[in-house]
Amino acid sequence: MSATIDLIRSAIRGETYDFTKGSLDRAIVLLAIPMMLEMFMESIFALVDTFFVGRLGYNALATIGLTETVITLVYAIAIGLSTAPVAMVSRFIGQKDEVGAAQAARQAIYLALFVSTLIAVFGAYYAEEVLRLMGGGEELIRTGAGYTRIMFASNGVIVLLFLLNGIFRGSGEAVHAMRALWIANGINIVLDPIFIFGLGPVPAMGVTGAAVATTIGRGVGVLYQLYILLGGRSVIRLAVGSWALDGDLLRRLTRIAWTGAFQYFIASASWIFLMRIVAQFGEPVVGGYTVAIRLILFTLLPAWGLSNAAATLVGQNLGANEPERAERSVWKAANYGSIYLALVSVIYVVFAPTLVGWFTTDPAVIAPGITALRIFGAGYLLFGYGMIITQAFNGAGDTRTPTLINFVCFWLVEIPLGYFLSLRMGWELVGICTAVVIAESLLTLIAIIFFRRGRWKTTRI
Repeated sequence: MSATIDLIRSAIRGETYDFTKGSLDRAIVLLAIPMMLEMFMESIFALVDTFFVGRLGYNALATIGLTETVITLVYAIAIGLSTAPVAMVSRFIGQKDEVGAAQAARQAIYLALFVSTLIAVFGAYYAEEVLRLMGGGEELIRTGAGYTRIMFASNGVIVLLFLLNGIFRGSGEAVHAMRALWIANGINIVLDPIFIFGLGPVPAMGVTGAAVATTIGRGVGVLYQLYILLGGRSVIRLAVGSWALDGDLLRRLTRIAWTGAFQYFIASASWIFLMRIVAQFGEPVVGGYTVAIRLILFTLLPAWGLSNAAATLVGQNLGANEPERAERSVWKAANYGSIYLALVSVIYVVFAPTLVGWFTTDPAVIAPGITALRIFGAGYLLFGYGMIITQAFNGAGDTRTPTLINFVCFWLVEIPLGYFLSLRMGWELVGICTAVVIAESLLTLIAIIFFRRGRWKTTRI
């Protein structure tokens, strides 16, 4: 027992470890614990944000539901861009080339700044149109456009936060990524009620205040990341070396990043289409659906931490020419994740009324929230298992395979099936949620088949 506690402490402290040698179980724990805590804090923030905004009524909940469905595209791009430094940096670290890893990190930052600038200009200008396109009413648009505009205009801090954490994960320094999100979201949680409801000289901003708190918190998180990377406190030393553009390296990163971004864009876009359908059933249903999604993310994000650990192990071990060790690490991570997800699935199915009731007292919102949470909970085990397997492809730099799988499962199955079951069959929200479970289960089965074939082991980046 004491050995286990010591191992967990080592993971939280950020023990230096060669992930290409020694015990795989130890390697997974050292990477996964800080990554899971990182994602746990991200999910805590999402729930706290929902809790405070929920006090403003279902219109406010619907605003963040509609806006964040679209903002999910920004997160998709940010996570997709981060696959490039994870794959590239981990390969260099596996080859013991820290100079090459730092150069790859610099070029990735240039790429993130360029993409986030384009998103900011578009999103800030078309904030009202985004909400209207998603099915929001004029009153919702009037009160929620400020939230939408700020979230798009400040997307750079979201993109950089994820990308710089991708650099830390690729280098095996997951503890820095954990601390960055804990700082960012801790500040966000403290500021949320201040800016939403007002305190002292700070006026009550309503739902717009949630966006202000998010921007400040994540901005401070980015400053912390830069402090580590530029201050010589990381294996990746950005202050040492040239910041000149490296055309060849930038092209290689872009090749991985654009397919990685498109991979997550496909998944996120499917959620947008589904949310657009859900909006037709009324704003209380959108509110309940939003609460269920936030709860799902609350417990899925720690599994996402396990998947990131698998990606780092794959990249570093392929760099060290240890492909079989890379494969074993993925199966171990997936098996650990399945135990956790099975327990959570039971909790969601049994305790759905209590969980949804924590966030709203409106019966019109609670009922659809319970329905969505129970259906999602029934397919929860396969959600996370598929996530870990597909993230392993990304760690190898093979972003094309999961992109193809996402396209088939989400655009060719989930969207048409969701439309058919919800509108044509008249199942409404039940139809949407059922389509999601079927598509995610299919994704997991296909991912396992492709992973077993082993072509990812020969990916060149």
